[in-house]
Amino acid sequence: MDVLFHPVRRLSDDCDATKVTALRKIEIVGGGLAGLSLGLALRRAGVPVTVFETGAYPRHRVCGEFITGLAASTIANLGLAPLLSDALTHGEVAWFNGSEAPRIHRLPSPALGLSRFALDARLANAFTSAGGELKTDSRITDPTPRAGRVVATGRRPGKSPWLGLKIHIRDLDLLYPLEFHLGDHAYVGLSRVEDGAVNVCGLFKRRRLSAPGAGLISAYLDACGLARLAEKFRSAEVDADSFCSVAAVDFDRRVPAATGITLGDHCAMTPPFTGNGMAMAFQSAEIALAPLVAYARSETNWSEASAAIHGAQARLFRVRLASAHLVHPYLLRPSRQRWLAALDRVHLLPFRQLYSALH
Repeated sequence: MDVLFHPVRRLSDDCDATKVTALRKIEIVGGGLAGLSLGLALRRAGVPVTVFETGAYPRHRVCGEFITGLAASTIANLGLAPLLSDALTHGEVAWFNGSEAPRIHRLPSPALGLSRFALDARLANAFTSAGGELKTDSRITDPTPRAGRVVATGRRPGKSPWLGLKIHIRDLDLLYPLEFHLGDHAYVGLSRVEDGAVNVCGLFKRRRLSAPGAGLISAYLDACGLARLAEKFRSAEVDADSFCSVAAVDFDRRVPAATGITLGDHCAMTPPFTGNGMAMAFQSAEIALAPLVAYARSETNWSEASAAIHGAQARLFRVRLASAHLVHPYLLRPSRQRWLAALDRVHLLPFRQLYSALH
């Protein structure tokens, strides 16, 4: 295990010599929100950290690009305030279901709108400025968790019928800063981000459709019954470089059994309608911070740190993952969407209670 020597504050005024302790090095596989924010916080605690990332910065990722449920304490503990200072704030969300008038809900706390293109790059720069070692375009051939290694590589591989598509557009006639459009086995979120752009990110059941870039999104919008949104989309200015997709998207009902330290989507992935995925990534990093600092200082061993982190994530995420698993089918099937709309029209849909359970 690589170590660095770090001075320890003198225990009493009688100590003439500065004591030192060997800090164990931490390596993080995956330079997304969880990996970079954890690496940054560890560096600020004096821990030597290397982050391995298969891509480079800045780059676009499939993401709703709005953050809900992120507590001020998490922002403070991870030192994220300077990186989120110019994020847009969205106070309400509009739900669109076919030709019906949109249902407007006030969010209990504002959602933050900021692109992953900007946020990931800011985190990477802050991490390296704090003395972290960032190895981009670097793939770990065996990312198996082990002592000293944290895995934050994003979603776990698996089989799923779902496809995620994302792109930035401009000059879109967006009625509300945060919109959700429900389709046939699909939904699409529109969120304003920096520089006047609108992030369009959708979850679709895979169909036999083929088209390049933005054309694929248009084809899916038409196929799932969102023709009006598709027409607006085609008339807007598209940032072709921002298009990205991800296949085999799947979601978790619970945090899986501990197999080392896994964070973010690699630990558990919530459906995107919750807007809580980015917050969960940061919360995972916050949970891991103290146990990993203790491990680096040889105050605990890796098994104890792993158990503490896994247990805390399971306790924090259990209810929201189970709740999201129950609600998600109602957003994808037209018949169930109508039930939800009917309940909302007569004010029987407990939005705030659902929001609390999902966050």
